[in-house]
Amino acid sequence: MAMASGPVEAGVEVPMKSLIMAIVQALVDRPDEIQIKEVIGEHAHVLELRVAKEDLGKVIGKHGAHASAIRTLMAAASGKEKKRYILEIIEY
Repeated sequence: MAMASGPVEAGVEVPMKSLIMAIVQALVDRPDEIQIKEVIGEHAHVLELRVAKEDLGKVIGKHGAHASAIRTLMAAASGKEKKRYILEIIEY
């Protein structure tokens, strides 16, 4: 029996993109400048998160606390999809 995959939007499965977008929008002052791009590799999917320069510190957090928490949530959510996701935070 074949399992249907979730809807796909521009290569990124909507649930993972929506998860990251919701978290990051709650952290930044300029949510309209958030971009998430997926780069599909041989062993993992790299999600490139771009935010405004002044929001970069808010997304990373003190000593990387926010970035680490986002990556932990991604790992938990991706277990269901049986895919490995890597988050890269890129400055505009």
